[in-house]
Amino acid sequence: MDDDLVVPARQGDREAFRALVDPHRAELQAHCYRMLGSLQDAEDAVQETLLKAWLALPGFEGRSSVRTWLYRIATNQCLNQLRSAKRRPAGADPAPAAPPTGQDAVRWLQPYPDEALAEIADDVPGPEARYESREAISLAFVRALQLLPPAQRAALLLRDVLGYPAAEAAQLLDVTVDSLNGSLKRARAALAGTGTPAAGEPDPELLERFVAAFTAGAVDELVALMTDDVWVRMPPLPFEYHGPRAAAGFFAAMSAHRRTIERMVPVGANRQPAWGEYVRDPVAGGLHLVGVLVVRVRDGLVDEVTHFEPATAAALGLPRTLD
Repeated sequence: MDDDLVVPARQGDREAFRALVDPHRAELQAHCYRMLGSLQDAEDAVQETLLKAWLALPGFEGRSSVRTWLYRIATNQCLNQLRSAKRRPAGADPAPAAPPTGQDAVRWLQPYPDEALAEIADDVPGPEARYESREAISLAFVRALQLLPPAQRAALLLRDVLGYPAAEAAQLLDVTVDSLNGSLKRARAALAGTGTPAAGEPDPELLERFVAAFTAGAVDELVALMTDDVWVRMPPLPFEYHGPRAAAGFFAAMSAHRRTIERMVPVGANRQPAWGEYVRDPVAGGLHLVGVLVVRVRDGLVDEVTHFEPATAAALGLPRTLD
């Protein structure tokens, strides 16, 4: 099918070009999200990728598939954005609600809508891929990627997530195979050092108990559902809380002055349990969105809680208000 579309697309047929690239758009966006950690940045990268592909199409010789050619353009676009971007939010940070245990180095991380992942075929990864699709889009994995240098990040994604052979991945990045393998070795070692095991399948009963405790502000019950190495994060704020004691201090401090969350609306994000958080508007009387909560479950308990600001909710299909 690609061969039938390349010729008219080269001749300026925009509909043919759209038919040529649209089947790959969803997976390209997921790839750019893994590279950049931000849905907004990923969308921008895909737009730039498709523009560059349109302009470069006359020089496409068909020595690789259109998909591989697009991945080459997209990966280099992301690398260019990483070289030029200032990733940390500007402005002063507010005082933490409770003493944090550390500073989160990945403050630009955003959730990724499951709806966008539904368009990606299950058989997309190559035979050499090391990560299953659910793990490769999880918040923990994407966050860990952001701590890698860009070249290592790209090498690991092309080899271990997309499953490209070493020679082809090196060609995509315009480096030698030895250079690629060196970057890949360091990236694998760094990810292994994060000590983040694969997430488990969430138990519906656990999630019900978590939501009940969270909305009730029942800190002891909430922390009892967490692992001994739980993490609580809230990008773009820098504060992070590690372990049950720190998590309990954080949630106790928040419960003391927050408005009661009346409804948690389930939503799909990063193939993990997630909810939109709604509180009652004291003036209008309706429910108002105050954030997005995404959790990770391991060994039957919650081992990561990430709270995102309301601005991230629109991409997940969450309304600002509810009756």
